[in-house]
Amino acid sequence: MTNLNSNNSAKFAFFYMLSLVALVFMSLSTGMIIFQIINKNIVDAINQYDGNYSPDALKFAISALIISTPIFYFTIWRIFKNLISGALQKDSAVRRWLIYFILFVASVVVIGWLIGVFNNFLQGELTIKFILKAITAIFISSAIFTFYLYDIKREEVNKNNKVILSYFYCSLTIVIIVFTASLFFVESPTETRNRKLDNAILGKFDKLDSAIQNYYIDKNKLPDNLDEIAQIDSGYLTDNNDLKDPTTNAMFDYKIFSNSGYELCANFRTSNKNDAIIEDYNNSYKERWPHESGYQCLKQRINLLNNSGVLMNH
Repeated sequence: MTNLNSNNSAKFAFFYMLSLVALVFMSLSTGMIIFQIINKNIVDAINQYDGNYSPDALKFAISALIISTPIFYFTIWRIFKNLISGALQKDSAVRRWLIYFILFVASVVVIGWLIGVFNNFLQGELTIKFILKAITAIFISSAIFTFYLYDIKREEVNKNNKVILSYFYCSLTIVIIVFTASLFFVESPTETRNRKLDNAILGKFDKLDSAIQNYYIDKNKLPDNLDEIAQIDSGYLTDNNDLKDPTTNAMFDYKIFSNSGYELCANFRTSNKNDAIIEDYNNSYKERWPHESGYQCLKQRINLLNNSGVLMNH
């Protein structure tokens, strides 16, 4: 039996290391999903980067959970199957070393996780958010540590171990519940694509606004149409494609409503007037170019510096 165990040491080491990687992704992604659900439902008035709801972080966590969960349970099943058959001895050196290595890595990850949670609280995060996140982190880490400590210290290995089966089914149930809950908060791929297409339009609006501002400074008036600024090498527009919707190639509408006020119009697929604070580098678009879905005309005014160097609407 010893020779058999020795010959299979590399295989068992592979399964334990693979289970460790899957465990890290599965536990962290479960926590990330819960954190993002908390951030989504408890909006902080302070625009704190780490405490904001992030749709991208939620999508990454869901992806990691989908991939890592079956890998973790498959590798654990293979390990316990070999334990029960005797191919892997309960007290073998490779098993004990690898379990304690898993506990060490889990400790490092959990310590870093808890430090982040407490740091956000000290940075001013709402107390209720801190409590919920701390409970989540402590619960997940406690489940990991108690499972592996029990596994390494148990005296007998048998197929119907109630403690091991309880950990197996309870943890799997929690993962399924968290995954199911995440589906009620995550954007669909179509919604994500539409939002990114709308942001591409707003990116072009930013370029057009800069070019129009530059035109007004040179000519002391607004251009009559977008073709006028396209013909001037202002350095803001790349080519005529900056005047068009990136998917339909339809020209943006340009309307003047005062000597220094104008509108840029386009068809938007989504609304960015969401009350939730979102961790997104496109937040500036939301603040400067708020819009509903459908055909929208977004108003802008010429901004000039006064004699004191203060920005003002003209």
